Amino acid sequence: MRKPLSSTATPLTDTLSPGIPLDQIGQTLASIYDDLVSEGVPEHLAALVRRVRQSEAEPSAPHAPNLKAAEPAAQRLALVVEDDPEVRALAETLLEETELDVIGCDSAEAALAVLQARGGDVALVFADVRLAGAMDGLQLARAVATLWPRARLVVTSGHGVRRPDLPSEAVFIAKPWRPFDVLVEAERATTDPAPPVT
Repeated sequence: MRKPLSSTATPLTDTLSPGIPLDQIGQTLASIYDDLVSEGVPEHLAALVRRVRQSEAEPSAPHAPNLKAAEPAAQRLALVVEDDPEVRALAETLLEETELDVIGCDSAEAALAVLQARGGDVALVFADVRLAGAMDGLQLARAVATLWPRARLVVTSGHGVRRPDLPSEAVFIAKPWRPFDVLVEAERATTDPAPPVT
């Protein structure tokens, strides 16, 4: 005979293993994702990490108070990832003319640290392929496309990049890039609707 559920029973959740909620698995994956980036993460696990990060970033409706203008919206960010200090400074100065706040990084690892802290605020990632550190710009681009799909992704290089090496969401701009092209991508990052998180 089946027992009726009481009001104090644990709510049913999606599970991969009995008794382990998917959200808990996703939180564990999110905490070790940096170590997994270079090895590649299966799409179903990446989707779970995105789901957990989205649930952490967006409060659920029942708990959200009625805010009319109590908190100002967070400033949107442009992340410039370039190991050449002069080129990075040029891109930062150019993007400071837009409505985006700008953060410069010389490595993919530094960019990932910013994305982990403020990923929901990042509107544009402008990254060179060759970077300081162990990861290159293509690996960073794949991580951004997987975990922060709402950020506009622009990859640049003075050397050709094969289209299959880039995530389908990425835009490629060859070096030397024109300031106008970078500004167009910044404008699109702030005006085009972000793709839905799936």
